[in-house]
Amino acid sequence: MIIEEQIEIRTADGTADGFLYRHEGESRPGVIHLTDIGGIRSSQKAMASRLAAAGYTVLMPNLFYRFGKPPVINFAAGFEDEGVKKRLAELRGPLTPEAVESDAGAYVDFFAGQQGVSPGGLGVVGYCFAGSVALRAAAARPDRIAAAASFHGGGLATDAPTSPHLLLPRVKARLYFGHAVEDRGMPPEAIERLDQALAAWGGRFESEVYAGARHGWTVPDSPVFNGPQAERAFAKLTGLFAQTLRTAQGLQFC
Repeated sequence: MIIEEQIEIRTADGTADGFLYRHEGESRPGVIHLTDIGGIRSSQKAMASRLAAAGYTVLMPNLFYRFGKPPVINFAAGFEDEGVKKRLAELRGPLTPEAVESDAGAYVDFFAGQQGVSPGGLGVVGYCFAGSVALRAAAARPDRIAAAASFHGGGLATDAPTSPHLLLPRVKARLYFGHAVEDRGMPPEAIERLDQALAAWGGRFESEVYAGARHGWTVPDSPVFNGPQAERAFAKLTGLFAQTLRTAQGLQFC
């Protein structure tokens, strides 16, 4: 039985709310689920719960706690609406590289001390803009993050001096990147830059483009949700965690 609990996490900038999904009376490897730009909502809760059911204790923090509790945005008007664009910029604004790493440390420290989380390394997965947050978390806490995954992550490898891919020398986790096709946030040249950096890094990783899958394909309430490719992504995710978290802790696969 999966139990859903509302939680609060003290950070340097305040208190982050969120949800914890755990197995009643059992400890499982811990995974941090980082939502897309839409924040915590029914689709993301379903994704986090499903991951927990696959054999993990899952923490889903509200990445936008500085603005209040969910919902943080209404997409009804569409991404091209000026009001929506303004809100997206507002949500991203406070999430500087420094703030993201500080938050990540708070999430990890809180999570590691929770009932139901097995000793050992943690996993993290980020969707959309949070793909870069997952990579930053792995760099911020290489002592605790053993595996990190990004699905249709944007801005992972840019020309900026704060680009997430430049953090790879600090990362010890095994990494997975699932890219969308025709993604403005991660075009082919950015994927190539990331892949070159990953090869030079020398750690364990996989980076691939999902044929026919557009930005947001893994999220059930996305207009471009792609069921077959979403299932493939979930299999890749659970495979990554099974090989890095469950095997390392001597646990049986679910």
